[in-house]
Amino acid sequence: MMRFIAILFFVHSISFAQTRSLDKGKYADGPDSIAPVGIMKGITDEQLLETVQKQTFRFFWHGAHPYSGLALERSNSVKAEHYWDYINEAWDEPNFSKTEFGKDAGAIGGTGFGIMSTIVAVERGWIGRDTAVRRLIQIADFLINADCYHGIYPHFMNGRTGKTIKFDRLDDGADIVETSYLLMGFLCAREYFTKDTPREIYLRKRINQMWGAANWNWHTNGENKLYWHWSPNNGFDMNFPVWGYNECLITYIMAASSPYKGIKKSVYDGTWAGSTGFKNGKEYYGYVLPLGNYDKDKGGPLFFEQYTFQGIDPNGLKDSLGNDYFLQGKHHTLINRAYCIENPNKFKGYSDKCWGLTAGDSYKGYVAHSPENDRGVIQPTAAISSMPYTPKESMEALRYFYYELGNKIWSNYGFVDGFSIHHNWYAKSHLAIDQGPIVVMLENYRTGLLWKLFMKIPDVQNGLKKLGFTSPYMK
Repeated sequence: MMRFIAILFFVHSISFAQTRSLDKGKYADGPDSIAPVGIMKGITDEQLLETVQKQTFRFFWHGAHPYSGLALERSNSVKAEHYWDYINEAWDEPNFSKTEFGKDAGAIGGTGFGIMSTIVAVERGWIGRDTAVRRLIQIADFLINADCYHGIYPHFMNGRTGKTIKFDRLDDGADIVETSYLLMGFLCAREYFTKDTPREIYLRKRINQMWGAANWNWHTNGENKLYWHWSPNNGFDMNFPVWGYNECLITYIMAASSPYKGIKKSVYDGTWAGSTGFKNGKEYYGYVLPLGNYDKDKGGPLFFEQYTFQGIDPNGLKDSLGNDYFLQGKHHTLINRAYCIENPNKFKGYSDKCWGLTAGDSYKGYVAHSPENDRGVIQPTAAISSMPYTPKESMEALRYFYYELGNKIWSNYGFVDGFSIHHNWYAKSHLAIDQGPIVVMLENYRTGLLWKLFMKIPDVQNGLKKLGFTSPYMK
């Protein structure tokens, strides 16, 4: 793996030629590499958006696993026999693990986000179309022979061998949530790469094979529940149904959309919409939050509103109970921001321009940062990837991160994963699941590209209808 190199190339002025290069727009073919840039003064907001998207995409293009093309879980390595060893450092659990995690750890969900980012890169002319197709074929051909359980992939996979990397002792098999992110990305690619050329035909064939093989119904275990994990060694012993509301709405949509092995609506009603954590309806900082009954947590981390909605357009999306998903995303984001402005723990650095609590690296371990679990750490992806919901507030945060914090958090792969001004800590790491939404959600804000691709898919529309959703895309 290409490890993250902490060498920053900073530029304090922008030439006329550089300005023109930011404005060059789309073209039919393009380069196969992207040079990093430093902090550039005097650029427009549109140029800033383009710069951030393009440099963040380098994580998936130049930082991918060299053998398989999978997105690596992270740009650095940590010590963990199982990934929980590293995560639990945040909860003061000692970790004397000797095994290196990260070098070959491909992220299945993060790869889906990377595939969507690759579509953006082609559309914007950062890389050539055929070059991108070859990379996606590399990933698809690797996955077609890799560990897979009833068509469902594991959370982590060795990018060299295709073997499952255990998340923990019982979580050593299928992960239906990560697979839903992967296939969301691949289905978008199938809709974008539609040319009648041998390679694009081949890529679409591979995607159809994976989509057709995924047995979502297997993960019900014959009940009106959708279980997150299954293992050939442990079966359903994890016993972890996918309850709502959180980042997993896309999992139910994908599971309902499958034309061959899909779930019934009763599964969605029984585990997701019927769970005690689904509805909220309370007001925080003047904003009513429709979903996510995490009262003290004020809606939870912001990735809840980002992972699913890279493909699913929340604009005009409503469920059978009348919940408005754009309103949900907007209000959750504004509540998260208002909490940071209130800053009840008095962390240094929080402000109306420096906000955003979501999952990512902390100064100790990995944490799902949120109002109830606030460690004084900001993840740039939280505010930036909220751009479709809160464009004014997110743009203010983006300008602050780029111009004010600049060389402390800007790197060859875009913004580092997290920082804490209070603790004088600035990450060196980047995580696939935080990088991907930056590229994709900024593009959806700018052009709606991924929304348009994903929402027009007949299977997806059928799945949404089955679950009782309505959308402007569905006539």
